[in-house]
Amino acid sequence: MDPRLDLIRHYRWLRRYGLNDSHSGNASVRNGADYWISPTGACADSLETDELIRCNVSAPPTAGASLDAPLHRAVYLKNPSARAVLHSHGPHSVAATLAGTEFVPVDFEGQYYFDRIPVLNIPFTDYLSASPALVSEALGEYPLVVVRGHGVYACASTLDLAYKLTCSLELSAQTWLLARQAGTLPGPS
Repeated sequence: MDPRLDLIRHYRWLRRYGLNDSHSGNASVRNGADYWISPTGACADSLETDELIRCNVSAPPTAGASLDAPLHRAVYLKNPSARAVLHSHGPHSVAATLAGTEFVPVDFEGQYYFDRIPVLNIPFTDYLSASPALVSEALGEYPLVVVRGHGVYACASTLDLAYKLTCSLELSAQTWLLARQAGTLPGPS
């Protein structure tokens, strides 16, 4: 499949299944020395392949690329085996990590995929300058990282795996929140 079509498909799934709103998050796929990324302000419902922005890993991002393009580039530079980066705003993942401490899954599926999920506390005012280094460093060690109050970044060898990990975290966070609400968990993990 054309990697651009695959990128759009996964970006739309993030929207369709409630992990992003119509214009939030971003996605990229690497193809050799280049990567395709969603443009700034992209609408997941209507994004087309000719709107994707082609960037080169060796150069600053191309004009019009997502504001997170420097972060995607940093991930690819830090982790040469990475071929996909997805950024989402899953409400359960964000809510379960608002305390700013690492997330430890309590459900079987979550524990199968993750020992823990690091949560980065990056002030809003410093986000654009600090996030590329901090997120890429964390994604060099973990498949997912959450930026407190903002969202999830997943890095993987394929878009499908990055999507699977994103969805697994969201379900794990939802389960954790429901268990807390039901009173079956003693306190934060």
